[in-house]
Order: sequence, then C-alpha cells, then structure tokens
Amino acid sequence: MKILLIGGTGTISMAITKLLAAKGHELYLLNRGTRNSELPDGVKTIKADISDEAETDRILGDMTFDCVGEFIGFVPSQAERDFRLFKDRTKQYIYISSASAYLKPPKSYVITEETPLENPYWEYSRNKKACEDYLFERYRRDGFPVTVVRPSHTYDERSVPLGVHGNGGSWQVVKRIMDGKPVIIHGDGSSLWTITHNSDFAKGFVGLIGNPKAIGEAFHITSDESVPWNDIYRAIADALGVELNPYYVSARTLADMSSYDYEGGLIGDKSNSVVFDNSKIKSLVPDFNCEISARDGIAMTVRNILAHPELQNTDPEFDQWCDRVIAALDKAKEEVLNG
Repeated sequence: MKILLIGGTGTISMAITKLLAAKGHELYLLNRGTRNSELPDGVKTIKADISDEAETDRILGDMTFDCVGEFIGFVPSQAERDFRLFKDRTKQYIYISSASAYLKPPKSYVITEETPLENPYWEYSRNKKACEDYLFERYRRDGFPVTVVRPSHTYDERSVPLGVHGNGGSWQVVKRIMDGKPVIIHGDGSSLWTITHNSDFAKGFVGLIGNPKAIGEAFHITSDESVPWNDIYRAIADALGVELNPYYVSARTLADMSSYDYEGGLIGDKSNSVVFDNSKIKSLVPDFNCEISARDGIAMTVRNILAHPELQNTDPEFDQWCDRVIAALDKAKEEVLNG
C-alpha cells in the first residue's frame, strides 16, 4: 500500500515506520526532517511544515494515498486542517488520540472503547476528545474515512516509563536511582498501570491499515499487562543492579508543590488504576499480541540508555526540585511528630 505518516519519527511512530518499511509498503513521511537520518532504507520523505497548510497542499500536489496516519495533531484546528488537506487524498485517515481522554476518575478500572471521554484535569486530553468529535462528525456527514487510535503509556528504547519526572525526560530519575538518592513515586506505588513497548503497539496499528471495518471506529492499543508503579520503578533499579530508595508523595501534593503538569499527567492520568480491555483491536487484528513484558522492556531500555551517552540528558532543575520537596515534607513530618 501507499502510506503517508505525518511525523513518523517519534516515540510511537518510529516503530510503525520501521514495521511498514519491513513489510515493503510504499511509505512516505511528511515532517521537518529533524530525525530522518535514523530511517530505514526505502522510506521516502516529504520535507514540509504541515502547519503551513498552503505550502503543504502545494507540495502534496496530486498525490493520493491508501492511508494517512496523523501523529502530531493535538488541537481541533489541526484536525480541521487535515480534513481539508486529505479529504480527497486518502482512503483512510488514522488519527492518534490518547487513552488519557477516558473518564477520570474512572467509574470502573476496566477501560473499553465505550468508556466515556471526559477528563476534567488535563487540557491535552480534552483537546484530543475535541479532535475525535470533529473527525467523527466529518465521517458521519462527509464520509471522511477516519479511524481513531488511542495509545496509553507507550515507550521506546530512548526513555524509561515513569510517573514523576521533569521536562528533561527520564534520565535524571535513572541517575537518582543509580546514585541511591530518594526517588519520588506518586501515591504509595500500588496503583496499577499499563506500559506498552512501541514495537508491540506498532503491530496493532499496522493491522488496522487498509481494513474497511476500522473506518468510523475507535480503538485503544495497549498491553494486556497491568503492573503496580512500584514494580515499574523496581524493574529500573534491578536493571541498574542497585536498590530502589522510594519516597512516596500523594499526586495531589505533587501537583500543589510543582510547576510541572502533575494535575493533568498524574491526577488526570497516571495515578488512576486502569486495565485496558483490548478485545476490540484483537477482533480486527487477531494476531495482535504484546510480547514485551514491562520488566523486559524496561531492562532493554535501561541497557540502551546506558550504552548511548547522548540519551543521558541531565535535568538539574528537576533534581533540585526533588530534593526541595523531600526536604520540605520531611520537615513537615518532623514538626507533626514533635507536636
């Protein structure tokens, strides 16, 4: 098939790019070219900034595709732009939404595609819902061939999955674990979470391409494994060969004490126990199965980060923030104990 991915080099999309290339599809990536040096052979690139709609329309010209995948659309105006650009250029348009858009707090820990989309804590999630609403309206009114995919916490070999981190990514937490420093974990670490390796996610996504039964439908694609956050952090420590020194702080306290978006990212997402029912994606892609366990995926990622110094991005601001929070909470506990 002839496929266009908008983006195509990010955490979620790079594995899809590699899998489509391995399967021999005619694959194009439309992006600004910042990571195209890492692409597999045979992938064609269209260098453009899609936010410049007129220029993108000119560059695409009379090109048409069997499928267009959108990985960098976050607000309704971008969905509206894509409808204008691709309504006459593709047989299928797959929009990457987010499982964080599901109702928070959840009424049931089991999440299906019928779970309402309502997240009062995170604007990012509400915007994803608004994009879905617009695209499904275009499907109903105009026949726009949309398929919506909702990933949950998907990771790759460049960053370990975490609940609490700074703007610099995961390395600073990995370094704190290596150095034996206290590591902040939200809540008491017992809430269940699902992490999905991007190579597993890619199998489900690719299985939807060209499937007429996927048109007008939404699917989440996640691992069936749900593990406590304590196990995720311990798996990181085990991969490093050190002991974990956890420091537990409620998600609400973290949101109140931080300029980081823990209101959305924790209270609106990661602090909630969720188990995803993947029956719907498996009904259309019967061979979809996540083969990489949380523990094995984390170990693979840690090894890769340690082997590639360019992935070890220090974040002193976050490191200092952790120390301040821990010191402040220890002082408050001591004052309470001392009356």
